[in-house]
Formats: sequence, structure tokens, C-alpha cells
Amino acid sequence: MHTDSTHVKVGRKAAQSEATRAKLVHVARRLFAKRGYSAVGTEEIVSRAGVTRGALYHQFTDKKALFQAVFEQVEAEVSQRVAGQALAAGDPLGALHAGARLWLEASMEPEVRRIVLVDAPSVLGWEEWREVGARHGLGLLVAALQGAMDAGAIERQPVMPLAHVVMGALDEAALYVAEAEDPAAARDEMERVLGRLVETMRPGAVPT
Repeated sequence: MHTDSTHVKVGRKAAQSEATRAKLVHVARRLFAKRGYSAVGTEEIVSRAGVTRGALYHQFTDKKALFQAVFEQVEAEVSQRVAGQALAAGDPLGALHAGARLWLEASMEPEVRRIVLVDAPSVLGWEEWREVGARHGLGLLVAALQGAMDAGAIERQPVMPLAHVVMGALDEAALYVAEAEDPAAARDEMERVLGRLVETMRPGAVPT
């Protein structure tokens, strides 16, 4: 039977472990965003975080696992931010247009570009990259599309296949912007393309 002091020690140890993990993710996120995955070593990460290598490997099996935690954090934050701001558009179709625009704008942010769009597909592999993106963004997109259908703003159709197609388009558009020599011009081009894509979903816009 555990004593109160044992519970306190266990709780304190768990809190310290969580703090160490958060510190490593914070430091690695800053370094990965600035220089990229391949240019950052674990020695620099632990030095800047003020922890030991043992502490790093207690939290993460290797540098790739640490990068995955960073990627998950950035992806989750961006998905929530884009969805939240898009919903402020006030109408369902406007939210879809705003979401596409905001996602393209986010793809130009150095942190998002480097971690989410440049390094994550190569470090984690295409399938895992898509799985993480879908886990954080697909549900939000399904909700937005279903809301637009219920409001009569877009043609009613099976929402899950549509969401996968739209998510694929959004991902490809962001990759196009991230890899472009002139990201601002690429963003403007893709914003027009995605805008037309959204408009084709209006009732009666596409022959049935």
C-alpha cells in the first residue's frame, strides 16, 4: 500500500519527466525550424535544453522520435488555428474559402514550411506524414464540409471521400508553395486554384 509521501514522489517525478520532455520539444522545434532536421544534432539539443543525453533517450528513442513529437505539435497547432480563424468567416462557403487561404498562408511560415512540408515527408515517410495530417485536420475538414452541405452551400454528397480529395488538394497546394522559388506568387496562384475548386462544389455548379 502506497503512503502519501510515495504518491508525492511519484507525482513529482512524473511532473519533472513531463517538463523535461516539453523542454526538449521546445528547443528541438526552434532548431529544426531554423536549420532543418539533418543539420541539427542531439548533442546541441540536449546542451541547449540543459539536460543530459540520457534524459533525451529516456523520453525519445532517437532523434527521429523527437522530430515526430515536434511535427505533431506544429501540425496540431496549425490545424486548430486555421480551423478557428476560418470559422470566423460567418458562412459555410466563406469558411471553406478562408480555410484554404489561411492554410496557404501558414505554409509560408518558416516553421511550418521547414518542419511540416519540407522535412516531415522525408524524415517520417509519406504515409506517416499523411496519417498525422489526417489525424489533426481531417475531422475538422469533415465538419466544415458537412456544415456547408447542411446549410445548402455546397452539393450534398458522401462527405468522407470529398474530405480526402480536398485534403489532398490542400496538401499538394501547400507543398507547391513550400517548394516554389517565389512562394508569394505560388501562394497567389494556388489561392485562385483552390478558390475555383471550392466554387465547383456549389449546388448546380457541377453537372450530376
